[in-house]
Amino acid sequence: MDISWDDLRTVLALVRGGTLASAAQDLGVAYTTVARRIARVEAAMGVTLFERLADGYKPTETAKLVAEHAAQMEQSQDALLRGVSGRDKRLTGTLTITAPQLLIGPALGPVIDAFCKTYPEVRLDVRATNTPLDLARREADLAIRISREPGDSLMGLRLVEQQMAAFAAPDVADCIAQDHQSPIDWLNYAAFEDVPKGVDPSWPNHRVRIRFDDMVAILGAAQAGLGVARVPFFLGRTTVGLVQVPVLPPQPYMDIWIVAHRDVWPSAKVTAFREILTTHMRANRALYVA
Repeated sequence: MDISWDDLRTVLALVRGGTLASAAQDLGVAYTTVARRIARVEAAMGVTLFERLADGYKPTETAKLVAEHAAQMEQSQDALLRGVSGRDKRLTGTLTITAPQLLIGPALGPVIDAFCKTYPEVRLDVRATNTPLDLARREADLAIRISREPGDSLMGLRLVEQQMAAFAAPDVADCIAQDHQSPIDWLNYAAFEDVPKGVDPSWPNHRVRIRFDDMVAILGAAQAGLGVARVPFFLGRTTVGLVQVPVLPPQPYMDIWIVAHRDVWPSAKVTAFREILTTHMRANRALYVA
C-alpha cells in the first residue's frame, strides 16, 4: 500500500474541517484536489473514509484513526522544521509574522520599513488578522499580539503596556466641552451592552447610541461625528479626525507582546525582527499610555 504524506494530510484536514472547501483552504489547494486525494486514499486502503452528505463529509471511524496517526506525523514534522528554523543563522529567505490589522499602520509600519531596509534579502510575509495563528503548526514564525499573556507554550516579550480612553470628532468634542448636560452618545463594541464603567460624573448623561462588531467601523463612525468611542490610545491618537475627550479617564488595556514558539525564538530572522520591534515600541511608549 503506497500512500503519500500529502494524502494523509488531506484526510486529516478533511476530518478537521468537515468540508472540501475548509480542507482546501487549510492545505492551500483546490477543493477538487482534496476530493481526488481522498478518493485515491480510499482506493489504496480499500475502505470508505467519509460519508458524502449534503452538508459535508462525515468521517468514519477508520478516517478518525487515519487522522489520529496523521496528526502525530504532522506534530513530528512541525517539531523537526521548527528545530531547524531555530538554528537558522541566515538573514535570507522568508520570515512570516502575524499581527492585528489595526497595529500594522501606526505601530508596525516603521518597524516593517526598517527591517526591510536593513535585511533586504529577507522576504517578509505579513498575515494581518485578529485570529491567533497556531505558531506550533508554523502558521507564522512570530506574532505580535494584544493580550494579557503570551501563551504557556510560547516564548514572549512584553513590548509596551497600554491604556484606552474616549475619542471623538472635534465637533463632538466641542459640544461636550460646552455643555456638561448634553447626552454623551457612545459607540460601543458589540460585546458591551452598557456605557463604560468609570465615566466622569461631571458629565451625567450617557447612553449607548450604536453597537458595532468591528473596530474599524467604530473608528469610522467616530470620525463621522456619530458619537464617542472608547479605544486604545494608539488608535485614538493616530486616527485622523479624532481627539481625546475627558468624559472617561484613561483605563487599563491589554499589553502588546511579541511571541514565538520556543524552538523558533533563537533564529536569526526572528531575533533581528524582534530587536528592531522592541527598540521602536519602547522608544514610542508615550503613544500607548496617558
